[in-house]
Amino acid sequence: MKTIEDLGDLAGQRVLVRSDLNVPIKDEVIGDDGRIRASLPTLIKLAKAGAKVIVTAHLGRPKGEPNPAYTLAPVAKRLGELLQPEGITVHFATDVTGESAQEAVQELDEGEVLLLENVRYDPREESKDEAERGALADELAALADVFVSDGFGVVHRKQASVYDVARKLPHAAGGLVLAEVEVLKKLTEDPARPYVVVLGGAKVSDKLAVIDNLLAKADKLLIGGGMVFTFLKAQGHEVGKSLLEEDQLDIVRGYLKDAGDKIVLPTDIVVAPEFKGDSPATVVAADAIPADQLGLDIGPESGKAFAAEISGAKTVFWNGPMGVFEMAAFAGGTKAVAQALTEVDGLSVVGGGDSAAAVRQLGFADDAFGHISTGGGASLEYLEGKELPGLAVLEED
Repeated sequence: MKTIEDLGDLAGQRVLVRSDLNVPIKDEVIGDDGRIRASLPTLIKLAKAGAKVIVTAHLGRPKGEPNPAYTLAPVAKRLGELLQPEGITVHFATDVTGESAQEAVQELDEGEVLLLENVRYDPREESKDEAERGALADELAALADVFVSDGFGVVHRKQASVYDVARKLPHAAGGLVLAEVEVLKKLTEDPARPYVVVLGGAKVSDKLAVIDNLLAKADKLLIGGGMVFTFLKAQGHEVGKSLLEEDQLDIVRGYLKDAGDKIVLPTDIVVAPEFKGDSPATVVAADAIPADQLGLDIGPESGKAFAAEISGAKTVFWNGPMGVFEMAAFAGGTKAVAQALTEVDGLSVVGGGDSAAAVRQLGFADDAFGHISTGGGASLEYLEGKELPGLAVLEED
């Protein structure tokens, strides 16, 4: 993949950047600006080089039409606040490629940044029809001279602003994409050992392919989160009202049979009668979950056991919280795993998505970890061994 340096002198050039600014927003308040901050180094680099920087990004799922709930206006404001100390001005266009965007691009000065409105307001962005995506890509390409792909969280999507526009302009990978790929190569090609993978989150079905691929590569696979109850059920244990994927039981039995002691399951579980933060929590053995309770976190002994496996590793990849970390009573397992990752003598990778949100909500600094990915889904698909369209296209001339 070409780098920004390969694009030559960018002074006065219009550079279209695909960033990932998909942050949680409620009542116009950004809950976690981690992805915005992750986008800054590339934007600063381009602006300082004298480029006219045009950013395209998405927020949520507006279903191909304008929706005030998904406007990028609050993101533009936050971007402006973060770039202000660098002396970089941020403008905002109220449409994707229309009159507002075109006028704003014409008025943009060297060293300034323009954020276009949510690209998913245009139904062509996510269209399965190549001609429709291509038409939007043509409009985006008309706004710029070169393209920089820096939204790692979307490189697994074959979308107009990710894939098609890269085929229409001279292109390069931004610093964020390059950094993510470098880390993922370390996890897949020749990881330092012991190599421990920690998987959580709600569903086994979301992680099947990554489990398939990583069982052969990792030394230990620690399982927590809602997905653990399908594993416990596969062992013949009662799981009460816990989250369960009945249709995955045979597959999970196969993993347990083939993996030997590679797969590590919790020995205790925090349960409650209801999915509520104030529901009375108790700790039970993992093989003795009451029929009228549901598991909402791994237990304290499991947290210690998982932490011991992690602290002895040289490479750790973690994707998916261990419990319902948003509720204090069920955040202990996730916090234990996060703390252990900060103490790894080697490479520790937090695999984006809910895991990244969890570590920030629980008070951990980003630099406490070796790497916090900005792309949960993209990271998992890379680790599954899939070709990611948004990366493959960057390797084309």
